[in-house]
Parts: sequence; C-alpha cells; structure tokens
Amino acid sequence: MTDITPALLDRIRSRFAHVEECPFQGPRIFFENAGGALTLKSVVETSARFAAIPDNQGRDNPASRALVGVIDRAKADMAVLMNASSGQFFVGESGTELLFRMIRTACINAPKGARVLGSSLEHPASRSAARRWAAIAGLDYVNVPHDDASGTVTAEAYAAQVTPDVAVATILHTSPVTGMGVDVAAVAAAIRAVAPGCLIIVDGIQHAAHGRIDIDSYGIDGYAISPYKMFSRHGYGVAWISDRLSLLPHDMLIGAPAGGWEFGTRDTGAYATMSDIVAYFDWLGGEVSEATDRRRRIEAAGAAIHAHERRLTEAMIHGTGNLRGLAELDGVVIIGGADNPAREGLVSFVLRGRPSPEVVARLNEQGIRTHTRKADHYSRNILDPLGLPDCIRVSLCHYNSEAEVARFLAAMAEIASDPQA
Repeated sequence: MTDITPALLDRIRSRFAHVEECPFQGPRIFFENAGGALTLKSVVETSARFAAIPDNQGRDNPASRALVGVIDRAKADMAVLMNASSGQFFVGESGTELLFRMIRTACINAPKGARVLGSSLEHPASRSAARRWAAIAGLDYVNVPHDDASGTVTAEAYAAQVTPDVAVATILHTSPVTGMGVDVAAVAAAIRAVAPGCLIIVDGIQHAAHGRIDIDSYGIDGYAISPYKMFSRHGYGVAWISDRLSLLPHDMLIGAPAGGWEFGTRDTGAYATMSDIVAYFDWLGGEVSEATDRRRRIEAAGAAIHAHERRLTEAMIHGTGNLRGLAELDGVVIIGGADNPAREGLVSFVLRGRPSPEVVARLNEQGIRTHTRKADHYSRNILDPLGLPDCIRVSLCHYNSEAEVARFLAAMAEIASDPQA
C-alpha cells in the first residue's frame, strides 16, 4: 500500500465540493468534519438527477424498474463497502432514528426482567434509545463506565458488567467528543462469551468516514451510519441488520413481508448516493494499492485514510516544521491524552482560562472552522466527569492537508499567547 501523496491529495480534494471555500463565509479550512463531512461532487450530481424523477418503485413501467435496479445495486454496493455477507440494508430518516428503531425492536422482544447493557461513552442516539425502551419493556439498564483518561471504553470494562441475562447491548464505534475508537469485535466477543444470544447494536455514525467497516468480523446484529458524515448528504440514514434481528416482530405495515423494515417510498437518490460513496472508496483503493478485488481496494482505501489522518493528528498534537503542537502550547489540555492509539481523526482540547466558544470564534475569524462541544445533552457524559463546561473540537478527514494543520497551529499559538483574549 502507498501513502496519500501530495499529488493524490490534490486529486482527492478535486472530488469534493467546498473544500477550500464556504459559500457563505468565503475561504476557510474545514476542520468540522465530525459535524458533517464534505460532500462528494458525484453525490451532488446524483441527488439532483434523481430529485427530478417523478416515478416511484414497484410500478410496472421502465422508470420504476430502473429505480428498483438502482436500489438493488446500492444495497449490493453497501454490502461490499461494509463487508456484510448476510442480513439486509435499509434507509430511514437519520442514523439516530434508525438506532432508535433497532434498539426499540430488540428491547420489546427481550424477555421480561432481562438486562440492557450500554456504555457512558455513547452518543445520546443510542444511550437515550436504550434507556427509554429498557424502561418501557421492563428491562434493567446497566451502564458500563468509560475511561475518562483515555476517552474510550474497553472489552474488559464490558466484560466486568455483562451477565447471562443481558439481552440487548449497544456499542459506540467512535466517540464524536473524544475522537477515540472502540474495538467493536472485542467488545462483542466479551458480551457473547457470557450472553451468546444478546442482540448487539452499534452506532457507527462517527466512525464511517474513517473507513475500515467490517461487519462480518464484528459478530453484531445492527449497525447504523449517517451518510452526511460519510461524504453524502443530509436527509437519510442507513442501517444494516442481521437476519435474526430482521425477522423479529417490529413496526411494519399489516400484511407486508415479515423482513421489511422501510416505511413508505424511500428516496431512490439516497440509495444511489451510497453507490457514489462506494465508487469513491473503490477509486481511492486503486490509487493506493494494486488490489484487483473490489473489497480489497476498499480495505486499502480505509488503511490509507487511517494512516493519513494519523499523520495529521500527530502533526496537530506534536507540531510540524517550526510550529509547536497543541501538546506544547501553554494551557492546552488534550482530552484523551496526547498519545492515544485509539484516536480517529479528531482532537478535542481546552485552553485553560479561555472559554472554548471564544477560541472557536477566534479561529473562525481566521478562516478555520472548528466547533465547541458543550456539557449539554450531547456531551455532558464526557465533559462533566472531567470538570469541563466545554471543549474545542478539531475534526479532520483524509482530504485535509498538513498545510492546513500548520495554519491552525499558527493561529492557536497566537491565541494561546494573547493575554487580552
């Protein structure tokens, strides 16, 4: 495998919309990828093309049959992208809505008095659903504490809490606050060692843009993503469910096929944009490897993405050229620690004595887009134990460059040294 070279990076950036300019602000560096990644130009074109088509699926006409073919191809493409040899893919309102639906179904089909297991690391998309439906279904919710110092949760932490009566478990693949990944396969194995029949549902929303999804290796029953965080657009989510979760009693139309999970007529264009994403990963894998198999190229793309983002976060934390990294700036505290192998393209930090919104505003004035995470219903599970009211989140993706990191570090050096700030 080869690295993402400067020449390849230029070609990568050419495939995305608004890489260097915001249509409302003008020139800017985009370090807010965890809030929503840049959109592939092919996705923009595909969305516009399908938005103009009036026909629906399931009719006896050429247009309808063509739309069904687009959906079928997209589902097959997603199976290759995420390495899912069984189960089914379907789309819904959002990744959050799909997590709620999968977790609801798992809970209401669990035996009375069973347990639901989840972690304090999780985004409220899964935590809220698990707590709500556990209570409604008469199940006990068990919380697995995450490690505040490392910003992640381990298989050992789950193993300490799992019991044979755990019927449902949730796992966060990557935290949108700390930026740390979780070893999903190891956690799922720890759960199944004690509760082999447990239904395991994973929030993959933050992880998806960083590649390397491998459902067959996880031993799980549900996986959700939000495509706008994976180079597509807003307006839909994608879920994969195992065959056994698929066939459980669930919300559906009376008389509909037992395995059907979609409500109403879905947007064919949404499915089509997933094929665009798969085509992009396939192209990138061909640029960084000599693999002839499509899945192997996608794996190579994921490895190259991880390596490039690792270099960028290392430069951000430890410096590049003659610029000091965040770890060397007075007053900066990096959430999860400076040297953390679980990090996936994201650095959250605080500048002691400075409100995070002020730092974010100063960076924005210099054309550097970052984000404030506050100790609200989205992030207090991470920030409250650290005694922090907020933090600055800088989220990278593989189309970002070391030159952009250097501009950020120069701006941060100025902010950190400004006594008037």
